[in-house]
Amino acid sequence: MAAASLKLSVALACVLLLSSSACHGLEVGYYKKTCPRVEAIVRDEVKKFVYKNAGIGAGLIRMFFHDCFVQGCDGSVLLDPTPANPQPEKLSPPNFPSLRGFEVIDAAKDAVEKACPGVVSCADIVAFASRDAAYFLSKMKIKINMPAGRLDGRVSNSTEALDNLPPPFFNLDQLVASFAAKGLSAEDMVVLSGAHTIGVSHCSSFVSDRIAVTSDIDGGFANFLRRRCPANPSTANDPTVNQDVVTPNALDNQYYKNVLAHKVLFTSDAALLTTPATTQMVRDSANIPGQWEAKFNKAMVKMGAIDVKTGKQGEIRRKCRVVNH
Repeated sequence: MAAASLKLSVALACVLLLSSSACHGLEVGYYKKTCPRVEAIVRDEVKKFVYKNAGIGAGLIRMFFHDCFVQGCDGSVLLDPTPANPQPEKLSPPNFPSLRGFEVIDAAKDAVEKACPGVVSCADIVAFASRDAAYFLSKMKIKINMPAGRLDGRVSNSTEALDNLPPPFFNLDQLVASFAAKGLSAEDMVVLSGAHTIGVSHCSSFVSDRIAVTSDIDGGFANFLRRRCPANPSTANDPTVNQDVVTPNALDNQYYKNVLAHKVLFTSDAALLTTPATTQMVRDSANIPGQWEAKFNKAMVKMGAIDVKTGKQGEIRRKCRVVNH
């Protein structure tokens, strides 16, 4: 009777707390018996790359987001093209050529396989790597207890990336709907947008709808961007600029100050000021020390539980770029 009551309590908690990772079969310290050093191994690999190039850390955080929004958090973004599947997610316009950090996942997987062959999924390595990138880029202020237990998916489709990843020209309603479809709230969307405080963007992602037309962008900032971007970016001429020109290599709350100052690159960034509710979220993140970091921590864990694969839905890949045969 007691066991039945406990199961009922857990089930009820899952209904009330849909963001709870426990409801998705994930748990913190999932590998403590089967691969006790896995999180330290991944962290060491991430540290090597991020300290050489902060942009790789930004890429790892973005990779986690782009993985979870397509087929769930299942490592599907890592799969290379094959004759049977020539257009996987990583070749979709939202990911190619801009998504970075694949070599970090390869290095971490190789190191983990030497320690514990066949135990740790690539999906969990992506989750750990994004957590560690956030830790190093925030100067150790963001410490995420990232649950694990994800399996790797076998499906990766370029079209699904286009259908599921919100593009930089989305307005607020479109952004809220895109995140809601994944079980994330408007506040989660505002909080996760703060990752745009790090990394770079290609000019082609913002010139046409932010600089070439009338927009709310700060005049001085627009002129700064015009000096760095061609009027009509092309594949052959598409430079990058820092998403946050104030603290480009730090994962901090400067992004929200930039939003308030109208010094952000994307329509989707500027859209956060569309309603009084989201504007207040931006103000609080900009002005209350530590608040954004704490909320980002929780939102990353919540995002990491999207459509997790279990049982026969997935596998533990031996190599992250190919499904097992």
